[in-house]
Amino acid sequence: MKIKALSRSIEAHQPPGSAAPKLPRNLDPKLHPFERAREYQRALNAVKLERMFAAPFLCQLGRGHVEGIQSMAKDPSSLQRFASGSADGVVKVWDLSSREQIWHTTAHENLVKGMTWTRDSKLLTCAADRSIKLFDPYNTEDEAAPISTWLGTNAFTSLSHHRSRNAFAASSGVISIYDLERHTAAPEVLKWPSSTDTITDVCFNQVETSILGSVATDRSIVLYDLRTSMPLMKTILNFTSNKIVFNPMEAMNLAVANEDHNIYIFDMRKFDRALNVLKDHVAAVMDVEFSPTGEELVSASYDRTIRLWNRDKGHSRDIYHTKRMQRVFCARWTPDSKYILSGSQDGNVRLWRANASERQGVKSARQRQALEYNQALTERFGHMPEIRRIKRHRHVPKVVKKAQEIKKEELAAIKRREENERKHSKKRYEKRKSEREKMILAREK
Repeated sequence: MKIKALSRSIEAHQPPGSAAPKLPRNLDPKLHPFERAREYQRALNAVKLERMFAAPFLCQLGRGHVEGIQSMAKDPSSLQRFASGSADGVVKVWDLSSREQIWHTTAHENLVKGMTWTRDSKLLTCAADRSIKLFDPYNTEDEAAPISTWLGTNAFTSLSHHRSRNAFAASSGVISIYDLERHTAAPEVLKWPSSTDTITDVCFNQVETSILGSVATDRSIVLYDLRTSMPLMKTILNFTSNKIVFNPMEAMNLAVANEDHNIYIFDMRKFDRALNVLKDHVAAVMDVEFSPTGEELVSASYDRTIRLWNRDKGHSRDIYHTKRMQRVFCARWTPDSKYILSGSQDGNVRLWRANASERQGVKSARQRQALEYNQALTERFGHMPEIRRIKRHRHVPKVVKKAQEIKKEELAAIKRREENERKHSKKRYEKRKSEREKMILAREK
């Protein structure tokens, strides 16, 4: 009797890029009693290497500005172009691939408070000199005159362009909606009937494009509906908000950067409590923006740091700072979610990695597999005390560290005083307010 055995070449089932033969492996846990211990050690090594290779700061773009940077805007039709405006009225357009400026002009007499790009890649700027100007950076020379100019009665504070219509909103004492197709037409005016305070920021919802949000110096957040040209509701917080931004993936969610060092995420359908409170900064939060995926946020603060947040967690996942960076007034994600742009009072535009230890070079299949394996291990053992400690640890400036300690003591003292007052008054019969409700002072409709 003749027996013919099945045979297959080793190359047929080798991993790509490897000459080593692939051996069969028995995955029975009884045969691998130390597997968990080995994986824990690998996870510990992986998280240590991640912190060792963390180098978030990439570069400073060009020679920066002479004065502090007050505003930034990304070109929605380009991955590498964005503009910045400084306190001396100079506007510059930058190219990320060359890391240099490609256009500049002296647009205004003083602080450039707001910027936005139009749908046809033209640049709108506004300033405290009560003017809005339209430039065409890609088709004109440096120091070119503006294409159009709009004048207002008060200093303008911010701009926001509509996603689908050729129109933009400008905030001052009121919100003015300008139509770019009819330059001479009077703007549509929106405001809360009884409010006379300055509106500090305005933002269009990029999903529900008829919704417009604003924050003002009277500590209010107001939502407007362009279809009816009427305000929808008004919520007053305990402190003033500096910035409002909508989630680009979820129409109902928005975030506000507040003077009380926190960032509040709200659902505009249910404004009586916050979805989440992001608290780690030790000074006023000047700017906040959602990532293009809507899962993360970046914030710029007066405490000279930039923080990255997961929208579902209350504390930052990373903090970026340098010795020379001063008060940070604006921070933006790049459209591919891989980098962060920041503008600070020292006049520098800085580029950072969104993931401090990630490298963007070409990786082999084996390297990609190793990185994915290390990430999976870190997530699996992330609850272990030593791994959690190493992963969370960050070196922060001495000033920030000291401010964190003082703030912790102050908050503990406030809480202790409130508990003592509650214990010896009728407040002990009242229900305690959640941390996500404490910031709301009043609501109006």
